[in-house]
Amino acid sequence: MQNISRSDKDYLDLSLALARRALGNVWPNPAVGCVLVAQGHSAGHSAGHLADHVVGHIVGRGWTQPGGRPHAEAKALEQAAAAAKGATAYVSLEPCAHHGQTPPCAEALIAAGIARVVIAVGDPDPRVNGRGAKMLQDAGIEVDWAEPGIAQAAAALNGGFIAKVRDARPLVTLKLASTLDGRIATATGESQWITGPQARAKGHMLRAEHDAILIGIGTALADDPELSCRLPGMLGQSPIRVVLDSRLRLPGDCRLVQGAPDLPLWLMTGPDCRNADMQSKGVDVIGVGLDDQGRIDPAAMLAVLAGQGITRLLVEGGSAVATSLLAAGLVDRLAWFRAPGLMGGDGLPVVGSLGVEALAQMPRFRRDVQNQGIELLGDDVLESYVFQA
Repeated sequence: MQNISRSDKDYLDLSLALARRALGNVWPNPAVGCVLVAQGHSAGHSAGHLADHVVGHIVGRGWTQPGGRPHAEAKALEQAAAAAKGATAYVSLEPCAHHGQTPPCAEALIAAGIARVVIAVGDPDPRVNGRGAKMLQDAGIEVDWAEPGIAQAAAALNGGFIAKVRDARPLVTLKLASTLDGRIATATGESQWITGPQARAKGHMLRAEHDAILIGIGTALADDPELSCRLPGMLGQSPIRVVLDSRLRLPGDCRLVQGAPDLPLWLMTGPDCRNADMQSKGVDVIGVGLDDQGRIDPAAMLAVLAGQGITRLLVEGGSAVATSLLAAGLVDRLAWFRAPGLMGGDGLPVVGSLGVEALAQMPRFRRDVQNQGIELLGDDVLESYVFQA
Protein backbone atom coordinates (compact mmCIF):
# COMPACT_ATOMS: atom_id res chain seq x y z
CA MET A 1 0.00 0.00 0.00
CA GLN A 2 1.27 3.50 -0.85
CA ASN A 3 -0.54 5.78 1.64
CA ILE A 4 2.14 8.47 1.50
CA SER A 5 1.94 12.20 2.25
CA ARG A 6 4.31 14.97 1.24
CA SER A 7 5.80 15.00 4.75
CA ASP A 8 6.28 11.24 4.55
CA LYS A 9 8.39 11.75 1.43
CA ASP A 10 10.51 14.36 3.21
CA TYR A 11 11.18 12.03 6.15
CA LEU A 12 11.98 9.15 3.80
CA ASP A 13 14.44 11.38 1.94
CA LEU A 14 16.06 12.14 5.30
CA SER A 15 16.32 8.42 6.07
CA LEU A 16 18.15 7.94 2.75
CA ALA A 17 20.50 10.82 3.54
CA LEU A 18 21.31 9.22 6.89
CA ALA A 19 21.89 5.85 5.20
CA ARG A 20 24.47 7.40 2.86
CA ARG A 21 26.60 8.24 5.88
CA ALA A 22 27.17 4.51 6.37
CA LEU A 23 28.31 3.65 2.84
CA GLY A 24 31.68 1.94 2.82
CA ASN A 25 31.68 1.27 6.56
CA VAL A 26 29.08 -1.39 7.22
CA TRP A 27 29.75 -4.33 4.89
CA PRO A 28 28.51 -7.05 4.67
CA ASN A 29 25.40 -5.31 6.01
CA PRO A 30 23.32 -2.76 4.11
CA ALA A 31 23.55 0.96 4.85
CA VAL A 32 20.26 1.93 6.49
CA GLY A 33 18.82 5.16 7.85
CA CYS A 34 15.92 5.54 10.28
CA VAL A 35 13.92 8.58 11.40
CA LEU A 36 11.37 8.48 14.25
CA VAL A 37 8.67 11.13 14.21
CA ALA A 38 6.11 11.82 16.91
CA GLN A 39 3.25 13.22 14.90
CA GLY A 40 -0.46 13.88 14.55
CA HIS A 41 -2.20 14.30 11.22
CA SER A 42 -3.83 17.60 10.29
CA ALA A 43 -7.44 17.92 9.16
CA GLY A 44 -8.18 16.09 5.96
CA HIS A 45 -7.00 12.62 7.00
CA SER A 46 -10.06 10.68 5.99
CA ALA A 47 -11.21 7.77 3.89
CA GLY A 48 -7.79 6.16 4.12
CA HIS A 49 -5.95 9.16 2.63
CA LEU A 50 -3.33 11.21 4.42
CA ALA A 51 -3.41 14.98 4.26
CA ASP A 52 -0.56 16.76 2.51
CA HIS A 53 0.58 18.29 5.78
CA VAL A 54 1.60 16.32 8.86
CA VAL A 55 2.34 18.01 12.18
CA GLY A 56 5.21 16.27 13.93
CA HIS A 57 8.74 16.44 15.22
CA ILE A 58 11.74 14.15 15.01
CA VAL A 59 12.45 12.28 18.25
CA GLY A 60 15.12 9.89 17.00
CA ARG A 61 17.57 9.46 14.12
CA GLY A 62 20.00 6.68 13.36
CA TRP A 63 22.08 5.02 10.70
CA THR A 64 23.95 1.72 10.54
CA GLN A 65 27.14 1.96 12.56
CA PRO A 66 30.66 0.89 11.45
CA GLY A 67 30.94 -2.86 11.12
CA GLY A 68 27.18 -3.15 10.57
CA ARG A 69 26.05 -2.86 14.20
CA PRO A 70 24.11 -1.38 15.89
CA HIS A 71 21.47 -1.12 13.20
CA ALA A 72 19.82 2.16 12.25
CA GLU A 73 16.55 1.38 14.02
CA ALA A 74 18.33 0.51 17.25
CA LYS A 75 20.25 3.81 17.24
CA ALA A 76 17.10 5.83 16.54
CA LEU A 77 15.13 4.03 19.26
CA GLU A 78 17.95 4.58 21.75
CA GLN A 79 17.88 8.29 21.02
CA ALA A 80 14.08 8.55 21.20
CA ALA A 81 13.68 6.48 24.39
CA ALA A 82 10.10 6.75 25.69
CA ALA A 83 9.18 9.25 22.95
CA ALA A 84 9.21 6.37 20.44
CA LYS A 85 5.83 5.12 21.73
CA GLY A 86 3.16 6.01 19.19
CA ALA A 87 5.69 7.48 16.74
CA THR A 88 6.13 6.78 13.04
CA ALA A 89 9.36 5.14 11.88
CA TYR A 90 10.73 5.98 8.44
CA VAL A 91 13.30 3.45 7.26
CA SER A 92 15.33 3.34 4.07
CA LEU A 93 15.20 -0.48 3.99
CA GLU A 94 12.70 -3.01 5.31
CA PRO A 95 13.47 -3.80 8.98
CA CYS A 96 15.18 -7.15 9.47
CA ALA A 97 13.15 -10.07 10.80
CA HIS A 98 15.84 -12.61 11.70
CA HIS A 99 18.09 -13.22 14.67
CA GLY A 100 21.75 -12.67 13.82
CA GLN A 101 24.34 -11.02 16.02
CA THR A 102 21.55 -8.62 17.02
CA PRO A 103 17.79 -9.19 17.55
CA PRO A 104 15.44 -8.35 14.67
CA CYS A 105 14.81 -4.64 14.17
CA ALA A 106 11.14 -5.41 13.54
CA GLU A 107 10.91 -6.81 17.06
CA ALA A 108 12.61 -3.72 18.49
CA LEU A 109 10.13 -1.42 16.75
CA ILE A 110 7.23 -3.47 18.09
CA ALA A 111 8.59 -3.49 21.64
CA ALA A 112 9.07 0.30 21.53
CA GLY A 113 5.40 0.85 20.71
CA ILE A 114 5.89 2.30 17.23
CA ALA A 115 2.48 2.97 15.66
CA ARG A 116 3.40 3.18 11.98
CA VAL A 117 6.35 2.24 9.78
CA VAL A 118 7.00 3.71 6.33
CA ILE A 119 9.49 1.66 4.27
CA ALA A 120 11.44 2.99 1.31
CA VAL A 121 12.20 -0.40 -0.26
CA GLY A 122 12.05 -4.10 0.59
CA ASP A 123 15.04 -6.14 1.73
CA PRO A 124 15.79 -8.95 -0.80
CA ASP A 125 17.66 -11.04 1.80
CA PRO A 126 15.74 -14.36 1.95
CA ARG A 127 15.73 -14.08 5.74
CA VAL A 128 13.71 -10.86 5.41
CA ASN A 129 12.05 -10.29 1.99
CA GLY A 130 8.63 -9.22 3.30
CA ARG A 131 8.89 -10.97 6.67
CA GLY A 132 9.88 -7.77 8.43
CA ALA A 133 6.82 -5.92 7.14
CA LYS A 134 4.57 -8.88 7.98
CA MET A 135 5.93 -9.10 11.52
CA LEU A 136 5.07 -5.43 12.02
CA GLN A 137 1.59 -5.80 10.56
CA ASP A 138 0.87 -8.89 12.64
CA ALA A 139 1.67 -6.79 15.71
CA GLY A 140 -0.96 -4.23 14.68
CA ILE A 141 1.47 -1.66 13.28
CA GLU A 142 0.42 0.24 10.16
CA VAL A 143 2.92 -0.37 7.35
CA ASP A 144 3.18 1.83 4.25
CA TRP A 145 5.58 1.64 1.33
CA ALA A 146 7.26 4.46 -0.58
CA GLU A 147 6.24 5.49 -4.05
CA PRO A 148 8.35 4.12 -6.97
CA GLY A 149 10.67 7.14 -7.23
CA ILE A 150 11.82 6.90 -3.62
CA ALA A 151 11.97 3.10 -3.81
CA GLN A 152 14.28 3.38 -6.82
CA ALA A 153 16.57 5.80 -5.01
CA ALA A 154 16.66 3.52 -1.95
CA ALA A 155 17.47 0.49 -4.09
CA ALA A 156 20.24 2.39 -5.89
CA LEU A 157 21.74 3.46 -2.57
CA ASN A 158 21.97 -0.16 -1.44
CA GLY A 159 22.77 -1.51 -4.89
CA GLY A 160 25.86 -3.25 -3.52
CA PHE A 161 23.98 -5.14 -0.83
CA ILE A 162 21.27 -6.07 -3.34
CA ALA A 163 23.84 -7.29 -5.88
CA LYS A 164 25.53 -9.42 -3.23
CA VAL A 165 22.22 -11.03 -2.26
CA ARG A 166 20.83 -11.53 -5.76
CA ASP A 167 23.95 -12.04 -7.88
CA ALA A 168 26.53 -13.23 -5.33
CA ARG A 169 28.91 -10.44 -6.32
CA PRO A 170 29.51 -6.84 -5.27
CA LEU A 171 28.31 -3.80 -7.17
CA VAL A 172 31.18 -2.72 -9.42
CA THR A 173 31.93 0.96 -10.01
CA LEU A 174 34.62 1.54 -12.62
CA LYS A 175 36.44 4.82 -12.02
CA LEU A 176 38.17 6.29 -15.05
CA ALA A 177 40.22 9.47 -15.40
CA SER A 178 41.03 10.49 -18.94
CA THR A 179 41.51 13.29 -21.42
CA LEU A 180 38.66 14.34 -23.69
CA ASP A 181 39.84 11.83 -26.26
CA GLY A 182 39.87 8.94 -23.79
CA ARG A 183 43.59 8.71 -22.97
CA ILE A 184 44.87 7.78 -19.51
CA ALA A 185 48.62 8.27 -20.01
CA THR A 186 51.18 9.50 -22.50
CA ALA A 187 53.06 7.09 -24.72
CA THR A 188 55.84 7.07 -22.09
CA GLY A 189 53.38 6.17 -19.31
CA GLU A 190 53.10 9.56 -17.59
CA SER A 191 49.65 9.92 -16.00
CA GLN A 192 49.99 12.00 -12.82
CA TRP A 193 48.05 14.14 -12.89
CA ILE A 194 45.56 14.22 -15.75
CA THR A 195 42.81 15.70 -13.58
CA GLY A 196 42.94 18.60 -11.14
CA PRO A 197 42.75 18.74 -7.34
CA GLN A 198 38.95 18.97 -7.10
CA ALA A 199 38.50 15.86 -9.22
CA ARG A 200 41.11 13.99 -7.20
CA ALA A 201 39.37 14.96 -3.96
CA LYS A 202 36.11 13.61 -5.36
CA GLY A 203 37.92 10.40 -6.24
CA HIS A 204 39.03 10.04 -2.63
CA MET A 205 35.43 10.55 -1.49
CA LEU A 206 34.43 7.68 -3.79
CA ARG A 207 37.01 5.54 -2.03
CA ALA A 208 35.44 6.36 1.32
CA GLU A 209 32.00 5.29 0.07
CA HIS A 210 33.14 1.85 -1.12
CA ASP A 211 34.00 -1.29 0.82
CA ALA A 212 37.01 -2.15 -1.32
CA ILE A 213 39.19 -0.62 -4.03
CA LEU A 214 40.83 -2.77 -6.72
CA ILE A 215 43.74 -2.35 -9.11
CA GLY A 216 45.78 -4.69 -11.29
CA ILE A 217 49.44 -5.53 -10.83
CA GLY A 218 50.38 -3.28 -13.75
CA THR A 219 49.06 -0.20 -11.98
CA ALA A 220 50.63 -1.31 -8.69
CA LEU A 221 54.07 -1.64 -10.30
CA ALA A 222 53.84 1.54 -12.38
CA ASP A 223 52.45 3.92 -9.74
CA ASP A 224 53.35 2.38 -6.35
CA PRO A 225 50.06 3.76 -4.92
CA GLU A 226 48.76 3.74 -1.34
CA LEU A 227 45.03 3.51 -2.28
CA SER A 228 44.01 5.21 0.96
CA CYS A 229 41.45 7.96 1.50
CA ARG A 230 43.61 11.03 1.96
CA LEU A 231 40.92 13.61 2.63
CA PRO A 232 41.49 15.42 5.94
CA GLY A 233 40.38 13.27 8.86
CA MET A 234 39.19 10.41 6.65
CA LEU A 235 42.09 7.96 6.64
CA GLY A 236 39.93 5.67 8.75
CA GLN A 237 37.39 5.62 5.91
CA SER A 238 39.90 3.95 3.58
CA PRO A 239 38.51 0.83 1.86
CA ILE A 240 39.99 -2.66 1.77
CA ARG A 241 42.76 -2.55 -0.84
CA VAL A 242 42.75 -5.35 -3.43
CA VAL A 243 45.44 -6.12 -6.00
CA LEU A 244 45.06 -8.64 -8.84
CA ASP A 245 48.42 -10.38 -9.13
CA SER A 246 48.19 -13.82 -10.72
CA ARG A 247 51.96 -14.47 -10.49
CA LEU A 248 52.73 -12.74 -7.18
CA ARG A 249 54.92 -10.00 -8.63
CA LEU A 250 54.04 -7.32 -6.06
CA PRO A 251 57.29 -6.29 -4.33
CA GLY A 252 57.45 -6.52 -0.55
CA ASP A 253 58.84 -3.01 -0.19
CA CYS A 254 56.03 -1.23 -2.08
CA ARG A 255 53.78 1.23 -0.26
CA LEU A 256 50.77 -1.09 -0.45
CA VAL A 257 52.58 -3.85 1.45
CA GLN A 258 54.29 -1.48 3.86
CA GLY A 259 50.89 -0.08 4.84
CA ALA A 260 49.23 -3.49 5.28
CA PRO A 261 49.46 -3.54 9.11
CA ASP A 262 47.26 -0.42 9.23
CA LEU A 263 45.19 -0.66 6.02
CA PRO A 264 44.13 -4.19 5.00
CA LEU A 265 45.58 -5.46 1.73
CA TRP A 266 44.16 -8.46 -0.12
CA LEU A 267 46.42 -9.94 -2.78
CA MET A 268 44.35 -12.01 -5.21
CA THR A 269 46.50 -14.52 -7.05
CA GLY A 270 46.35 -17.92 -8.72
CA PRO A 271 44.81 -20.82 -6.78
CA ASP A 272 48.16 -22.56 -6.28
CA CYS A 273 50.27 -19.53 -5.37
CA ARG A 274 51.50 -19.09 -1.80
CA ASN A 275 53.74 -16.45 -0.28
CA ALA A 276 54.59 -16.81 3.39
CA ASP A 277 56.65 -13.61 3.31
CA MET A 278 53.66 -11.57 2.20
CA GLN A 279 51.46 -13.14 4.84
CA SER A 280 54.06 -12.35 7.51
CA LYS A 281 53.80 -8.70 6.47
CA GLY A 282 50.07 -8.71 7.17
CA VAL A 283 48.91 -9.26 3.59
CA ASP A 284 45.97 -11.60 2.97
CA VAL A 285 46.90 -13.81 -0.01
CA ILE A 286 43.73 -15.17 -1.62
CA GLY A 287 43.68 -17.82 -4.35
CA VAL A 288 41.29 -17.24 -7.26
CA GLY A 289 40.50 -19.15 -10.43
CA LEU A 290 42.32 -18.14 -13.64
CA ASP A 291 41.03 -17.78 -17.19
CA ASP A 292 42.41 -19.53 -20.27
CA GLN A 293 45.20 -16.95 -20.58
CA GLY A 294 46.39 -17.38 -17.02
CA ARG A 295 44.86 -14.15 -15.76
CA ILE A 296 42.52 -13.87 -12.80
CA ASP A 297 38.99 -14.64 -13.91
CA PRO A 298 36.90 -11.51 -13.22
CA ALA A 299 33.69 -13.37 -12.38
CA ALA A 300 35.51 -15.73 -10.02
CA MET A 301 37.26 -12.77 -8.41
CA LEU A 302 33.97 -10.95 -7.74
CA ALA A 303 32.42 -14.10 -6.30
CA VAL A 304 35.34 -14.45 -3.87
CA LEU A 305 35.01 -10.80 -2.81
CA ALA A 306 31.29 -11.26 -2.20
CA GLY A 307 32.08 -14.34 -0.14
CA GLN A 308 34.36 -12.15 1.97
CA GLY A 309 31.44 -9.76 2.55
CA ILE A 310 32.31 -7.00 0.07
CA THR A 311 29.20 -5.28 -1.35
CA ARG A 312 30.63 -2.18 -3.10
CA LEU A 313 33.81 -2.39 -5.18
CA LEU A 314 35.58 0.62 -6.71
CA VAL A 315 37.88 -0.35 -9.58
CA GLU A 316 40.75 2.06 -10.21
CA GLY A 317 42.96 -0.26 -12.21
CA GLY A 318 44.41 0.54 -15.61
CA SER A 319 43.19 -0.33 -19.06
CA ALA A 320 43.67 -4.11 -18.70
CA VAL A 321 41.46 -4.45 -15.62
CA ALA A 322 38.83 -2.07 -17.02
CA THR A 323 38.74 -3.97 -20.30
CA SER A 324 38.37 -7.40 -18.68
CA LEU A 325 35.44 -6.29 -16.52
CA LEU A 326 33.68 -4.45 -19.35
CA ALA A 327 34.16 -7.38 -21.73
CA ALA A 328 32.63 -9.72 -19.13
CA GLY A 329 29.64 -7.41 -18.59
CA LEU A 330 30.53 -6.96 -14.92
CA VAL A 331 30.56 -3.15 -14.62
CA ASP A 332 27.46 -1.70 -12.98
CA ARG A 333 28.43 1.96 -12.79
CA LEU A 334 30.93 4.26 -14.44
CA ALA A 335 32.51 7.26 -12.71
CA TRP A 336 34.31 8.94 -15.59
CA PHE A 337 36.46 11.97 -14.81
CA ARG A 338 37.30 13.94 -17.96
CA ALA A 339 40.04 16.56 -18.09
CA PRO A 340 39.91 19.29 -20.77
CA GLY A 341 42.94 18.17 -22.71
CA LEU A 342 43.91 16.05 -25.72
CA MET A 343 46.76 13.57 -26.18
CA GLY A 344 46.09 12.12 -29.59
CA GLY A 345 46.54 8.64 -30.92
CA ASP A 346 49.88 7.95 -29.27
CA GLY A 347 48.38 8.25 -25.78
CA LEU A 348 47.33 5.11 -23.91
CA PRO A 349 43.59 4.40 -24.31
CA VAL A 350 41.30 4.11 -21.30
CA VAL A 351 39.86 0.81 -22.61
CA GLY A 352 41.41 -1.86 -24.79
CA SER A 353 39.74 -4.09 -27.36
CA LEU A 354 36.26 -5.32 -26.43
CA GLY A 355 35.75 -7.36 -29.58
CA VAL A 356 32.77 -5.28 -30.66
CA GLU A 357 31.88 -6.10 -34.27
CA ALA A 358 28.30 -4.81 -34.25
CA LEU A 359 26.59 -1.96 -32.41
CA ALA A 360 24.33 -4.44 -30.64
CA GLN A 361 27.40 -5.88 -28.89
CA MET A 362 28.48 -2.54 -27.43
CA PRO A 363 28.11 -2.18 -23.65
CA ARG A 364 25.64 0.64 -23.10
CA PHE A 365 25.16 2.90 -20.10
CA ARG A 366 22.71 5.65 -19.19
CA ARG A 367 23.23 8.75 -17.11
CA ASP A 368 22.99 8.09 -13.36
CA VAL A 369 20.39 10.65 -12.33
CA GLN A 370 20.66 9.45 -8.70
CA ASN A 371 24.23 10.81 -8.67
CA GLN A 372 23.74 14.07 -10.58
CA GLY A 373 24.78 12.55 -13.93
CA ILE A 374 27.25 15.39 -14.61
CA GLU A 375 29.24 17.21 -11.93
CA LEU A 376 31.61 20.10 -12.54
CA LEU A 377 34.88 19.85 -10.57
CA GLY A 378 36.96 22.89 -11.41
CA ASP A 379 37.90 22.52 -15.06
CA ASP A 380 37.18 18.79 -14.98
CA VAL A 381 33.87 16.95 -15.32
CA LEU A 382 32.63 13.82 -13.57
CA GLU A 383 30.14 11.85 -15.66
CA SER A 384 28.22 9.14 -13.79
CA TYR A 385 26.55 6.26 -15.63
CA VAL A 386 24.73 3.03 -14.80
CA PHE A 387 24.76 -0.08 -16.96
CA GLN A 388 21.80 -0.37 -19.29
CA ALA A 389 20.86 -4.02 -19.46
